[in-house]
Amino acid sequence: MPTATLAENPTLVADALKKVSTIATLPEVTAKIVQTVEDPKSTAAQLHKIVAHDPALATRILKVVNSAFYGLPGQIGSVERAIVLLGLNAIKNIAVAASLGQLFRGVKLCEGFTAKDLWTHCVAVGVVARDLAKQMKIPLVDEAFLAGMIHDVGILVSLQTAPEPTRLVCEKARQHTGGDFDFCALERQMMGGVDHQMLGARLAQAWKFPYACQMVAGHHHNPHTVSDNQHLLIWLVYVADTLCAQGQQGFNLTALHQSLDTAGLGDAVQIDRAVIEQVRTQLPELVSNAACLLG
Repeated sequence: MPTATLAENPTLVADALKKVSTIATLPEVTAKIVQTVEDPKSTAAQLHKIVAHDPALATRILKVVNSAFYGLPGQIGSVERAIVLLGLNAIKNIAVAASLGQLFRGVKLCEGFTAKDLWTHCVAVGVVARDLAKQMKIPLVDEAFLAGMIHDVGILVSLQTAPEPTRLVCEKARQHTGGDFDFCALERQMMGGVDHQMLGARLAQAWKFPYACQMVAGHHHNPHTVSDNQHLLIWLVYVADTLCAQGQQGFNLTALHQSLDTAGLGDAVQIDRAVIEQVRTQLPELVSNAACLLG
C-alpha cells in the first residue's frame, strides 16, 4: 500500500482547502465532463451534448485537435468527429486544460516566475509524460497527460492560503545552488507541516479526478514511497517533471534538484533510460507542439 502523505497532516490540509476561494470547484462544464468520462457507462453522444452547450470550449477543443499536438491528417470540423477520432479521455483532457489554464494567472511566485510559468511547466510535464508512455507503449497515454498537467496544482492552493510563506519557499529554492534541495521539506517547514503534494492530492480528490491523478499529485516527488498499482504512472510524471525542470520549461524550482541518476529507475519501474534520453532531446519540439494548450 502507498505511504499516505496526506495522513501526515490531514487537518491542516483540510483547513487550507476550506480557505480556497476561486479554485475550490472546477467550472461546472469541466466537472460534468470529468464525471461523464469517468463513468464507464457514458457514451460519446453524452460528452458531445455537454461540450455543445459551451461554444467557447468547443472552439478551444477544435483548435487543439487541429494543432501540431495531435498531428491528425486533415482538418477536423466538429467536436463529434474529434471525439470519435481521439476518444472520450483525450477530449476530457483538452477540456481540463482549457479550464485550468484560466486559474494560473497573474500572481508572482518569486523573482522571475509567475503562476503562468507554473502552468507552462504543468503542460510541459503532461506532454512529456504522455510522450514517455507513448514511446514505451505503456497503455497510460491519456492518464499520463492529465496527471502531468495537474501534478503541481497544489501550489495554487498554497498561493491562496499561505501566499507569503509560499513565495519565501520559492525564493529560497531560486537562490539555492548546488547540492541536494528538498522543496517539499522546506514547504512543510515554512507552512506548518503542509506541502503542495498534500494539497494537490486533496484538491484532485475534491475535483473528483481519477484516483491515479490524486496519487500523482500527492507523490510525484517521492514515487519510491508508493507500491500499489499506480506507481508506474507516478514514476512517469516524476521523470517528466525532472526533465522539464532541467530543461527550463516554465516554473522549474520544485524539481530542479531531482536526479534521475539516483532515482531508483530499474527493473521494478521499467522506464527505459534510452527513451528518457530520446525524449530529453525532443523536449523543445514536444512543448512547442503543445503551445495551443497554454491559452
